[in-house]
Amino acid sequence: MRPQTRWMLLVSACGTVLLLGVVTPASAQQTHVGNLTGRAAAGKPLYVRYCAGCHGDDGDAQGENAQWITPKPRDFTVATFRCRSTPSGSLPTDQDLFNTLERGFVATNMPSWIALTPQNRIDLVSYIKTFSSRWVGAPTPQPIAIPAEPAPTLAGLQRGRGMFQRMECWKCHGPAGHGDGPSASTLTDSKDNPIPPYNFATGSRFKCGVTNQDLYRIFMTGLDGSPMPSFADVLTPDQAWDLVHFLRTLQPLDGPEARIWRAWAREHSKELTPIGPRTGQ
Repeated sequence: MRPQTRWMLLVSACGTVLLLGVVTPASAQQTHVGNLTGRAAAGKPLYVRYCAGCHGDDGDAQGENAQWITPKPRDFTVATFRCRSTPSGSLPTDQDLFNTLERGFVATNMPSWIALTPQNRIDLVSYIKTFSSRWVGAPTPQPIAIPAEPAPTLAGLQRGRGMFQRMECWKCHGPAGHGDGPSASTLTDSKDNPIPPYNFATGSRFKCGVTNQDLYRIFMTGLDGSPMPSFADVLTPDQAWDLVHFLRTLQPLDGPEARIWRAWAREHSKELTPIGPRTGQ
């Protein structure tokens, strides 16, 4: 075979590989939520209309609005997602991404897209998955198990407060959970962009949901791409629930946790050691 012929075949083969590398993620997606099946082709015009301005035409978080946004929009090309029901480092489930589009992210520029139809949202999920080859051939992500939640008790709230101190949650979230801890201004995400810690005084919602189960899930899965790690290897389920219940007392709510805590604190607040650095220890 002449050298020119071999060269042309090599170029052709490389071109085929590159082409497959582009097409495979789009064509390989199987996106399902309930009885809905996502269609990437139908999701593309929705993405261009509603998402590309922030997330970029190529899903790389380089949209024309991205420079004005803090925290920065998600880079879909690396397929690292914060709000998941799956273990740290894992891909999210289709349901996780679908829920994100429905819920949006509190205290960010990412709104709820509940005004879109469920079929629109699952089509968007399917198209978003085309930006990264991580999805190709990946096993179906499996959610973590969430045990039954115990009823909040004063003893559990006190244990949760103690863990908030010992695990140094206050360094980022602040002694009162206002997102103003001594490390707050130094925090960055996995792309070195500044990222503020969550302020529990902003309301009843968390970044990844609104229920106690949602907060438990955050502890055990972590928020990939952010400074918030998984505590699955550090906390037992009972400890995680105690911390969930204590964090509820930091929110402007009149839930059972807050009522228990307020009733006790009215008579015993002077017994509490302030949360924060322990001088001399």
